[in-house]
Amino acid sequence: MVIEKSKYKTDARKNMKGGDGTVYVTEFVSSAELNEKGRLFGNIHLDPGASIGYHVHEGESELFYIIKGEAIYNDNGTEYPLCEGDTAVVTSGNGHSIANKGTEPVDLIALILYA
Repeated sequence: MVIEKSKYKTDARKNMKGGDGTVYVTEFVSSAELNEKGRLFGNIHLDPGASIGYHVHEGESELFYIIKGEAIYNDNGTEYPLCEGDTAVVTSGNGHSIANKGTEPVDLIALILYA
């Protein structure tokens, strides 16, 4: 199976999970294409000042792989800088958020799998 870029769906999510600004989420595949083992494999774009608010994952894990830019990642209340090539993981029962506090956009690949 090949899914062409033109078939991707992008949603603009204002104040995602209580965060700031608008976050753009592009889904590469559907849950069905993940064999119902997850709900997201895609790109998340954060313009300067945009963030995804702190939230806890229950029954799923999420991975962020930073493609471009620098972000601040909150892992259960502890903040870490993330840059190109870094990966952050949150497992079921734990919380996280991510913010672009810089002047350049941040792009990351996100994967959410059911635990």
